Amino acid sequence: MIWTLLIIFLPYFFILLNIWRHLNKLKSFIPAGNTSVSVSVIIACRNEEKNLPELLGRLSLQDYNPLLFEVIIVDDNSSDNTFSLVSEYKKIKFLRILSNPGTGKKQSIRAAVNTAKGDLIMTTDADCRPCNQWISTVAAYFDVTKADMIILPVQLENKPGFAGRFAELEFLSLQGVTAGTAREGNPVMCNGANLAFSRQAYLRHSGNLHDEILSGDDIFFLHSLKKESGSKIMWLNSANAVVTTSQTATIKTFLNQRARWVSKVKALDDGYSRLISIVTFITILAWISFLVSGMIRREFLLLFFAAFFLKSIPDFLILYETTGRYNKKHLLNWFIPSQLIYPFYVIAVVCRSLFNKNKWE
Repeated sequence: MIWTLLIIFLPYFFILLNIWRHLNKLKSFIPAGNTSVSVSVIIACRNEEKNLPELLGRLSLQDYNPLLFEVIIVDDNSSDNTFSLVSEYKKIKFLRILSNPGTGKKQSIRAAVNTAKGDLIMTTDADCRPCNQWISTVAAYFDVTKADMIILPVQLENKPGFAGRFAELEFLSLQGVTAGTAREGNPVMCNGANLAFSRQAYLRHSGNLHDEILSGDDIFFLHSLKKESGSKIMWLNSANAVVTTSQTATIKTFLNQRARWVSKVKALDDGYSRLISIVTFITILAWISFLVSGMIRREFLLLFFAAFFLKSIPDFLILYETTGRYNKKHLLNWFIPSQLIYPFYVIAVVCRSLFNKNKWE
């Protein structure tokens, strides 16, 4: 039985430990001086009249030269006052609003990039909140690295209660894996809520975004670019590059969101992403099996606790490193209860993804 435990859990242990090792090597980026990179900030949205005023206000306060950046809002068939709200906003020197000629986020971003004037494209969502140094920090990093894609940090807003803490820890673990694999040179994830890329890189890959799947504008671009010989995909480690996004309103919407993310894995033609997904899922299934078996026969409880220990070591190391970067180490108080619930959460998300309706939310 011990050999069975090791065979199942050691792949997960060493893959996550390797990701943590690379995550631990990340150094904070500090801009050395001014840059003159032209930037286009793109926000694709639908029915966001409540969120856009604050985002536009924050973009109007950016410390970057207002002559060097534009903001493009793409209205994806809104039924509220999104279009008129943006049209009447005057505090950003170069602000445009487009109507999506098609449907969905991919078509929205594609339309915006086609008309964008910036060499560097930055994308975010209407409910995200960047700091005043957001554009200048990313532009400086792009100027130094000449990266084709820059994966940027996202954090969830604080939300009281166990559900809110669990969501933050889960999201931080994803951020840790995203940053660690990018530092490793083998990125597996990114988030369109905070992403930057060269306009030319996007145009080269805009036809490879799996338009038959409504979401995934970010992840499919990443993996198409990853296949390009010599492409440079980097993670920017800076507190000034972070955007904060709101948590989903209910557990149902949270599960639906995660189910949409999981449903895209089967369309990815990337061996490392599939390896991590398969190894993680097998590890979780085995963990639950040991728990159920331990309830029937006590001798299996030892295997369950050993499995819990083996899985928790790399998980904790990644979260310890990531929570430290986001000044959220207090969330580690919720680590053990979250670990106990996490396997059942994953099974629920995977099952939900099998029946998930593919729609723009």
